[in-house]
Amino acid sequence: MIGLFFFILFSPGVSEFLCTSSDLELSYTFCDSTAHIFMFNLTPCSIMNNSVWKAALTWIPRSDITFLKVVFNVWYDGAKALHWKEVLCSGAADDEYSVCRRLKGETIETKFDIKGSRTKFPKGNYDVILRGFSDDSENNMFMCLNFTMIVKQDTF
Repeated sequence: MIGLFFFILFSPGVSEFLCTSSDLELSYTFCDSTAHIFMFNLTPCSIMNNSVWKAALTWIPRSDITFLKVVFNVWYDGAKALHWKEVLCSGAADDEYSVCRRLKGETIETKFDIKGSRTKFPKGNYDVILRGFSDDSENNMFMCLNFTMIVKQDTF
């Protein structure tokens, strides 16, 4: 279970390789035109026989995080497969996520599980767009990541 770490002053539009294995290849780019300081780690780099991926994130946001709405879209071989929205930070004092109430320029370090590997992914190409908004109307985007996931063999 080897994970790759990247600490990057990321150049917009340049694809960064995250990991590769016999069954999976992951890379990402930022969708917006501003450089980010960002590190992401995912283990294991495999979708075979795993129930949970372990993820670690280090990020320095370019704005305060009082309100955070995430919009998650997945395309499989060019067809939309999933659309999900969630307000993670509402601005309330009891917001449960560690990224809430963080200030611009403050380093965020967090670890979390991604349970999506419970899903059996058919072989193919997946595009995953993750956008973060500082308002509920989705007019003020402050983060956009485009992950490319290539599943090299069927998992069933």
